[in-house]
Amino acid sequence: MLAWESRDFRFYSAARLLGVMGGEAQAVGVAWQVYQITHSALALGYTGLALFLPGIIFTLLAGHVADRYDRRTVVLCCYTLQSLATAQLLWISVRGTRNVWLIYAILFLIGTGRCFSGPAMSALVPTLVPREHFVNAVTWGATIFQIANASGPMIGGLLFTVSLGGRLAVMNGAPLVYSFTLVLLLTYICLFSLIKPRGAAAKKGFTIKIMLAGLRYVARTRLLLGSMSLDLFAVLFGGAASLMPIFAVEVLHSGPHGLGLLRAMPSLGALAVSLTLLAVPLKRKAGRAMLVCVGIFGAATVVFGLSRNIWLSCAALVVAGATDMISVVVRSSVLQLATPPEMRGRVSSVNWLFLGASNEFGEYESGLTAHWWGAVRAVVMGGVASMAITGLWSVFFPALREADRLTPESLIAVERQFSGMEPLE
Repeated sequence: MLAWESRDFRFYSAARLLGVMGGEAQAVGVAWQVYQITHSALALGYTGLALFLPGIIFTLLAGHVADRYDRRTVVLCCYTLQSLATAQLLWISVRGTRNVWLIYAILFLIGTGRCFSGPAMSALVPTLVPREHFVNAVTWGATIFQIANASGPMIGGLLFTVSLGGRLAVMNGAPLVYSFTLVLLLTYICLFSLIKPRGAAAKKGFTIKIMLAGLRYVARTRLLLGSMSLDLFAVLFGGAASLMPIFAVEVLHSGPHGLGLLRAMPSLGALAVSLTLLAVPLKRKAGRAMLVCVGIFGAATVVFGLSRNIWLSCAALVVAGATDMISVVVRSSVLQLATPPEMRGRVSSVNWLFLGASNEFGEYESGLTAHWWGAVRAVVMGGVASMAITGLWSVFFPALREADRLTPESLIAVERQFSGMEPLE
């Protein structure tokens, strides 16, 4: 159990389970609602862009805030903002508002909350458990995330199929999904307020130099730059989440229930792998395992794009989620173990920018390419691009390829070994 021996980690994990579950259910609700209003792949892409833009605007500031102020307070403020935004989504859906730009504006607020809470939460984890339990905490955290990622979309899809009668009929569809998310977010706030992390953020002055320190550190630390950029480009091109409403309706003909099923499949694969890693931790050749798995992720994306059978599509998404899980554990461990404690907030903010670019901006990229070429071609070409990126990164970042054990000593040693070989610019 290791990490679970910590009281604060238990509260953190319970809160995160509910928060991610609610957010994923809400994502299904938003995607289905926007597609019902617009029937446009590009409009679906704009939902990701609305969530990603705050990262472009506020990332460096968010990292500075995470390193300067109490991280628990930062997270609580951000989730309060997200709760208010979800309440607004509930209100406009009950009223039957069909202004998709208002939905984008609300998603921008949600993205702002995530932009500031992400680095603070990531930097908070090492203060919740002893150092020797950190990798175990990362693996458990990834497991919990995938449980929530799997159950959230399925619950969102199922709630869309619930039919209430009488006065409650106004809650059918998206309003019921948003109500579910709102309850979970409020519970998250209550649980997170019980955490008492060790240590405090350093009180650094507000300067541009301090804000840019995390970006400079990532640029000169080749392991960090390689792992972050690999995930950025692989998921940016290979992600297909935003196009799933199109595949559910026009390719697989399975409706909202099928959408929830498709959204859950990657997380089921990731959950199976994370449970395996808890029993059999990744001890050697972590970098090579990450590269191989990202390549398989791209191949599974191609299969999903070509499939016309929902069960084959589900199987491909399970494989994609399973292989992506290896990348998540390796990247998260490298991020925290190769970063000094006083810089974790700023480095985490850079990582969250990369994650936002790969996920939310990736949704926009998928919507745009689907608008140009069609959903099937966009997904297949994206999967091929992910495989190509993996091959290139294995050559450009030999330190990543040779990373072995997930320990601070091993990661620092391989970084020093190859830092002279790899250019800083």
